Amino acid sequence: MQIAMKKKITKTILIVLAYIVCTGCSDVLDITPDGRMTLDDVFKNTDYTESYLNSIYEYVRKYGHGYHYYSFLSSYTDDATDSQVPQDTWMQLHQWNQGNFSSSNLPFMHGSEKERRNDRDFWGTAYGGIRKANVFLARVNESNVPNAEKRGRYIAEAKVLRAHYYFDLIKNYGGVPLIDKDIILDQDYEKIERASFDDIVQFIVKDCNEAIAEPNLPFRTKFATEQGRMTKAVAHFIKASALLFDASPLWNPDDDVRKWQAAAAAAKEAVAALESNGYELYPKYEEYFITRPDKSDHPNDRETILEAIDTWGYGGQTFRRFGTIVFLMHMIPSFPSEKSGLCPSQELVDSYEMKDGSIPILGYSDTEHLQPIINQTSGYDENKPYVDRDPRFYASVWYNGAYFGKKDSKDIYIESYVGGTHGISGIKQRSPTGYYTRKYIDPAQRSAGASTTLWRIYRMGELYLTLAEAENEANGPTAEAYAAADKTRARAGMPGLPKELTKEQFRDRIRRERRIEMALEENRFYDIRRWKIMPENSKLKTGMRWIKAEDGTLTHTRIVSVRCEPTSDEKYYVLPIPLNETMRMPLLKQNPGW
Repeated sequence: MQIAMKKKITKTILIVLAYIVCTGCSDVLDITPDGRMTLDDVFKNTDYTESYLNSIYEYVRKYGHGYHYYSFLSSYTDDATDSQVPQDTWMQLHQWNQGNFSSSNLPFMHGSEKERRNDRDFWGTAYGGIRKANVFLARVNESNVPNAEKRGRYIAEAKVLRAHYYFDLIKNYGGVPLIDKDIILDQDYEKIERASFDDIVQFIVKDCNEAIAEPNLPFRTKFATEQGRMTKAVAHFIKASALLFDASPLWNPDDDVRKWQAAAAAAKEAVAALESNGYELYPKYEEYFITRPDKSDHPNDRETILEAIDTWGYGGQTFRRFGTIVFLMHMIPSFPSEKSGLCPSQELVDSYEMKDGSIPILGYSDTEHLQPIINQTSGYDENKPYVDRDPRFYASVWYNGAYFGKKDSKDIYIESYVGGTHGISGIKQRSPTGYYTRKYIDPAQRSAGASTTLWRIYRMGELYLTLAEAENEANGPTAEAYAAADKTRARAGMPGLPKELTKEQFRDRIRRERRIEMALEENRFYDIRRWKIMPENSKLKTGMRWIKAEDGTLTHTRIVSVRCEPTSDEKYYVLPIPLNETMRMPLLKQNPGW
């Protein structure tokens, strides 16, 4: 059954798509009749009811570069920075690094445009989607969707969407109000309280289980018009991921092993279900991130579980699409991009293993990260630091001397040494760390509109590592934990993890594997929080400054590129709840430190 993601909505239905968050303002649909539609009108009509379901998808954030001035969330971690920081002090990232936010001046809401469409209002966007899902679930019935198969699928989709929005909320805010019905005008907001993190997770699990049990919800979408649609695979992924977060140190301070067992069981169930329905890792790691998911009975991309929708939902502004902005805002200086954008840090580079699986950099002997502790048995050569590394390093980072590709029939090699074509510098068109992003960049792309890339929200690679982590914490480094971890390593051409690791050693290796496998995606931002290692990993970011002598010899020095110590404050484990919400709902209570 093919279902279009975005139908042509008639003018009369536009009011239904209005942005209404779950808390606050009056419902514009509950008005004196004046020719506009009411909710009752909408749910008397099958087409309008289907359109209302489609409108719930409008609240799925775009992720990727959807943060202030087209920055990536990974630039808010120790994995990377943005080339505009710290020179452009108006950038939200710079203000974040300085700790200049509060509950009345919200992170990710900085700048002149603060609408949901700009992907910054995490709270309002998620609750807007939850509110619409609640309305749909309360009103869909045999009358407005008489086809039982369609109705079953639609209800399941709405539940997965609601689970997705709640998962997004708890990752950012911790426990939040649990609202499972429409907010009405006479709602007594003073009685609304926060549910616990665990309570929200159990609600997510319930929604996902019910969606998984629905026979008419497919495991995979097969048509281009169904891009970004919710499926059983998404429900499995969200369920396992939410339980993983619930078991992690930040939300499981007593290390209750039952939570880890629940996460491991859900991850095993998810992997088994998805594999039996054709999901598997894309064969080429590097290629995966410069393609887009294809839709067919036998797709090339069988790894992507949920992709972003490649529009911004307003004004037909195609220049804001993922691949277009990557080319315009995150390309090397050989092209007329506005900035070099996402620039990997030395900390990320140091985390990559050697190609034989040995760890080259064991840590740092100083607080500035300028004196690495080198594993002398790894074969790492400090004078040739980019030789014989994990293949995912070459697929993710452009470094001094790396081959880019051809432009105008000429070979381009990265010259990030001082004075080089791509030389390290303090202007936004140059990297402040000496590194440029390889991931998401197609060297063959020659114009902004020619991109074929698309942001993946959930993918199979992450699910395997969720299983490995949860299984190790629940039962130790079992064969099942090893097998899951070695899936992503084998795809990359890396050897399996060393055998006979202790539980603690396996934990360290899985955390490293997650960082490498999902480098420059959004996971690191949340992983260092749920693992409670954020303070020690949020004080600074370093880079590599290369200098080329007249005879062509190169020398290098590690440098501090960005200082961001205020973000190492423990209050940054979660974001502040908007002040107007805590004023409206006094029992909500603000997150600690905000």
